[in-house]
Amino acid sequence: MNKFVALTLASIVSLNVLAQKSQSGNSITLTNQTKIDLVEKPVSISVKKFQSKIDKHLFPQIFDTKGKEIPSQLNDLDGNGQFDELFFVADIPQKSSIQLTLKWTSIQPSYPIKTSVRFGKRSSKNTPVEPKTSDTFYANQLPKIIGYQPYQTDGPSWENDKVAFRHYFDGRNAKDLFGKRISAISPENVGISETGAVQDNYHVLKDWGRDILPAGNTEGLSVGLGGVGLLINNQLYRVGVTANDTVHNVEATDFKIISEGAVKSQIRLDYHNWKPTTERTYQLSEKPTIWPGMYAYQNTVKFSGLKGDETLVIGLSKVATNHPVTEIKQGKFIALYTHDAQSYNKEFIIGLAIIVPAEAYQGYGESPKTGSFALSYYAKLALKNNSSLRYYAVGAWELAHECFKTEKCFEDYLKKLMTQLNAEVSIKVK
Repeated sequence: MNKFVALTLASIVSLNVLAQKSQSGNSITLTNQTKIDLVEKPVSISVKKFQSKIDKHLFPQIFDTKGKEIPSQLNDLDGNGQFDELFFVADIPQKSSIQLTLKWTSIQPSYPIKTSVRFGKRSSKNTPVEPKTSDTFYANQLPKIIGYQPYQTDGPSWENDKVAFRHYFDGRNAKDLFGKRISAISPENVGISETGAVQDNYHVLKDWGRDILPAGNTEGLSVGLGGVGLLINNQLYRVGVTANDTVHNVEATDFKIISEGAVKSQIRLDYHNWKPTTERTYQLSEKPTIWPGMYAYQNTVKFSGLKGDETLVIGLSKVATNHPVTEIKQGKFIALYTHDAQSYNKEFIIGLAIIVPAEAYQGYGESPKTGSFALSYYAKLALKNNSSLRYYAVGAWELAHECFKTEKCFEDYLKKLMTQLNAEVSIKVK
């Protein structure tokens, strides 16, 4: 196991950059004016105001004043074929600035891979799983209708050097948690048999880890760790259905890998014509994102078609715990968490949390034990039409680090994370 290190923060700083036409290089100054050390701080430098387009044949290299290279990547975030951001993570001591130099090279640098996305699908029951970077799931493709599970691990998974998550893309649309025992990326064949078939081989403990979080069953299905839904007239609505359903409430769902690199991976989920009731139709999107060092992922959600009486709900699975939820407020964020032996068969201790913006927070609730939105605590958040809302979901397993056996350790982790989320960093590019 890696030595337990100080927290990664989970906020991204964006900046519009004025670049030199020659692209020969730039200096970057990051300033931390807070009284805390920022560790693996995510930095996103927008290229919207570049005076010239980035040469696609060149690759960025970032160096500190000692000549140490900092892994980075360019990302096309909107799929238009043009780069939108330069992304990296950096350590910035309290009350200080660091100087970095950006150079360009025609030889692609090689960095340790610390984030990844895995997605595979079989086109029929008897064909092997093939890797894919995008897919559309239609309402008439529910596993109960077609008679088999088409997706590796039921849908896409994303991970970093600390933890992994997955999304049930088969119509259930829950978020699940894989505990990791290694810093390396988990094997590509997780969820696939030796013959290439979809296989549930990740609910047993392996050297890399395992699926550790129960999400429920057809009698009562949670939305998992960070799954979304709506509260309308005191009724909870799931974006999707359960495994036994043959009628879907989402017309089509698009999946796409937006970026997958050494220091950042992001996917996008677009739900078309979600009809929780006959009178309502919504469009919504999610962008789960992960970078190194944190036991968490970030998600950004956006809804359209709102009538004004809806409340966004973010779920926190309580399938295997009866412990009450604990609320922590720190600066601009509020966390809801549980800490208990809440894995399958209650074998392992897990700390689970969601961290949401305080300005949108309207309290929390508890779902029924049965139904399509069940066995969950949930945060209630004010929601605006066509406006993005960003939150974080945290999963800390005792086998990922023994410190997480204690509730104090997990709560301290959350408090440090929230402190860093509140931190502001100044970025200057010349």
